[in-house]
Amino acid sequence: MERWVGRVAVVTGASGGIGACIAQELVKKGLKVVGLARRVEKIQELSATLKTAPGKLYAVKCDVTKEADVKETFRWVKSNLGGVDILVNNAGGDSSNNLIDGPAESWKSIFDINVLALSICTKEAIQSMRDRNVDDGHIVHINSTLGHVVPPAEFGFSMYTASKYAVTALTEGLRKELVNLKSNIRVTSISPGMVKTDFLTSSGTKLVTAEATYSSNPHLLPKDVADAVLFALGSRPHVQIHEVTIHPVGEKI
Repeated sequence: MERWVGRVAVVTGASGGIGACIAQELVKKGLKVVGLARRVEKIQELSATLKTAPGKLYAVKCDVTKEADVKETFRWVKSNLGGVDILVNNAGGDSSNNLIDGPAESWKSIFDINVLALSICTKEAIQSMRDRNVDDGHIVHINSTLGHVVPPAEFGFSMYTASKYAVTALTEGLRKELVNLKSNIRVTSISPGMVKTDFLTSSGTKLVTAEATYSSNPHLLPKDVADAVLFALGSRPHVQIHEVTIHPVGEKI
């Protein structure tokens, strides 16, 4: 990780859970981290706890589902920090839905944040790297084991699963585009199983409760995912850590 000291990382969805933990760990490694979220005050609070860390956390309010917000944010990064070297696409969402009943607006919101926002942020980050001839940048997608397997119907995650399968395909698609450009920019998909965050509560699902789910099922912690991100970033420049899958011991899905 020493080669990343002083360089710039953008982490989406950094106001809590996995995103906040990733931002915190990168700051501890000496990076300048731009944390994006709508709840920017949460990132500001985290930044205040990291004042003695080697790096620095910048809090920027951004709704990544709005392309104009994303473009303005990357302009801010260019003006204030020079540009982006690492992008961690962590922002994601779900809502209580299924394929038979919908509602369709829930499907759209899932794809807006899990697929389109991720793609727009990736496009802007790659452009920032190429504009500055940065050929060792890194894109990290926080995916899910549900991007590789379809869970039982009673979980109500059919559309969420479809969006994460899209992330799996986009990871490979980006790798091949970069190879075609003879670029050394790398892309990594991190696919954790169940992680204990406020995700289930914020998703609004009524099919399962967070308390019952976490108390009765093996689960990971945000730090476990952050450790995987550091592992991918810390690999030698010629190594493509393409997919990292992390199950808690005993997970059945």
